[in-house]
Amino acid sequence: MSALSRTSEPTLSAHDRVYRGLRNRIMFGQMSPGEQLTLRGIGREFDVSMTPAREAVQRLVAEGALSMSASGRVSTPELSNDRIEELAALRALIEVELASRALPRAHLALIDRLQAINGTIADAVSNRDAVGYIRTNLDFHRTLYLRAQAPAMLAMAETVWLQLGPTMRALYGRLRRTEAPQYHRLIVAALKAGDEPGLRLAVRSDVTQGLRLLTG
Repeated sequence: MSALSRTSEPTLSAHDRVYRGLRNRIMFGQMSPGEQLTLRGIGREFDVSMTPAREAVQRLVAEGALSMSASGRVSTPELSNDRIEELAALRALIEVELASRALPRAHLALIDRLQAINGTIADAVSNRDAVGYIRTNLDFHRTLYLRAQAPAMLAMAETVWLQLGPTMRALYGRLRRTEAPQYHRLIVAALKAGDEPGLRLAVRSDVTQGLRLLTG
């Protein structure tokens, strides 16, 4: 669970606390594709009754973050190649547009912040910290996209990230990264230069290149 979630937890309802806790875990790759959950186990972990556990699960199922079988079995989805390609295409469409809208508001403080986050990503790679890598990678993108001032688009992007979380964990194991993503440096360089075509290309490459390894 993120520091933000922990800080705001006392004011959250039981349902929201379970929802946010599970949502962060799924989005940041703390769960593998096909990992099973039970309402009883969720209730025990978050110290809540079955009702808020069920409500949180139903909400995550509606967002595509969890799947539920006809018998009521709950698990993280195992995405088909077609589904991965679809979500990668969505990332390219939405995030390229968000980056383009952020460019006119990309002040030096933002660029410095992105470079600092990139340093944290490099540390996560060095430590073989898959969850830390996914979390800081998404933080890099979110920090840039917040400057677009397009909250509906950003919410759509986050829903895609949520659906891809466990798959991104599987991808991390496949990549065996030894350094931070090269496209992040190209994104920062394009922001510094005010280069919109370069920025759009760097973002599109960054959000699709790795996922292609899973469908190849």
